[in-house]
Amino acid sequence: MKEIAVQDAAGTVLAHDLTQIIPGEFKGAKFKKGHVVREEDIPLLISMGKKHLYVVEKNETDVHEDEAAMRIAAAAAGKGIRLEAPGEGKIELIAAYDGLLKIDAELLSQVIEQDEIMFASIHGNQPVKAGQTVAGTRVIPLYVSESVVAGAEALCKCGTLAEILPLRHMKVGLVTTGSEIYTGKIKDAFGPALDKKFAALGSSILRQIFADDDEGMIADAIRTLIEEGAEVIGVTGGMSVDPDDRTPAGIRAAGGEIVSYGAPVLPGAMFLLAYMGDVPVVGLPGCVMYSNVSIFDLILPRILAGERLTKRDIKKLAHGGLCRKCAVCTWPVCEFGKA
Repeated sequence: MKEIAVQDAAGTVLAHDLTQIIPGEFKGAKFKKGHVVREEDIPLLISMGKKHLYVVEKNETDVHEDEAAMRIAAAAAGKGIRLEAPGEGKIELIAAYDGLLKIDAELLSQVIEQDEIMFASIHGNQPVKAGQTVAGTRVIPLYVSESVVAGAEALCKCGTLAEILPLRHMKVGLVTTGSEIYTGKIKDAFGPALDKKFAALGSSILRQIFADDDEGMIADAIRTLIEEGAEVIGVTGGMSVDPDDRTPAGIRAAGGEIVSYGAPVLPGAMFLLAYMGDVPVVGLPGCVMYSNVSIFDLILPRILAGERLTKRDIKKLAHGGLCRKCAVCTWPVCEFGKA
């Protein structure tokens, strides 16, 4: 932008808002950024105390902020994202349906390396609802070089900056271990708790099998549920390191390939993730039953979205993996599980 005398401003484009103050009557933007100054505006501008104005120096190839923001947002948006323009040069990225938000943080960093571009998002790897704003973008100046917009578009061709993965409606097989439950000495509380949690994510319990603290019985139960069509296996109980806790051994005996036994998350440290072919097997510690949020809420949505998680994915939960146990839980609108 450049500075010019107000008397010479007719036909130029304002680079920023101009505020008018009439004591007791009005205070606000009389002329908005982008306004083309007219001859009849000049006396009013002078009455507002303006001797000089900052106006836009625009090349023929420069792109207006509205078009630039829309092009950048369109390039960044993947499946499950719709765009809205609330005004003032901003474009919002909105979840088109319920699902798991994925944000490519590295790609986001590359896009905003160009100082003229502003792009902000909420954290990825969290469930979002249809209609929720997940990101927003704009350019800083009123006009921006075509090369800036084209550069952002080229970067976004290398990946997907923001997308919503729908959660699959999966059949869950549940194996509940523990001699005290198997023999009927105490009532199972895991089943009802997990039925509610999976239902909230759009999945349902196919069948629950009770097993004694016996790795062979646990393994047989897992294999039976997979044969009956279970697409996810949840195994509860026996997840600590006590000698009589046989659940991890039972998962191995069933043929489970252990990805991680233990997670840097509280609550949820004794979580286990394994795979039997394409079927995820999760060993769920007791905290899943009584905690409002836990490792379950960080991992299961990603599994239901079709991700095959690695040990590195689990380890990355350490930063942000401590639940504050707030008196009023606002998750997922908090830092739990977000690096």
